[in-house]
Amino acid sequence: MNVQKPYLLTFDTIGAPDLGYIAVAGNSALPFQIQRTYWIYCTPETVARGHHAHHKLQQVVIAVHGSIEFILENIGGEKTTFRLEKPDTGLFIPEMHWRTINFSHDAVLLCLASTEYNEEDYIRNFEDFKSLANK
Repeated sequence: MNVQKPYLLTFDTIGAPDLGYIAVAGNSALPFQIQRTYWIYCTPETVARGHHAHHKLQQVVIAVHGSIEFILENIGGEKTTFRLEKPDTGLFIPEMHWRTINFSHDAVLLCLASTEYNEEDYIRNFEDFKSLANK
């Protein structure tokens, strides 16, 4: 099974310290065309989120405020950890990566997704996810 690896993207920014900045994440800067956008906020620091993978969905996630830690595990068991703290940096998460997400108290996560929401694309049980490595 050919497994894509997650990686960081740096988005173009416009602006200056006296006016502020704009970060641009257009479709041409992404590994897919955006089909859905959502954001997560007000997550208590004591709550880990995620705990799922996707069969087909790919995502670019951005910490537009605060800091967010992603612990990713691919279908082969390889783990990587990323910490997002800058709104001009995104994390590409390919399909078939189990994720656990930890938020700072003030974090806002913006997600750019490759598909519309589809509950059937979710893998919500870790043992089911690991069993797919043998298929």
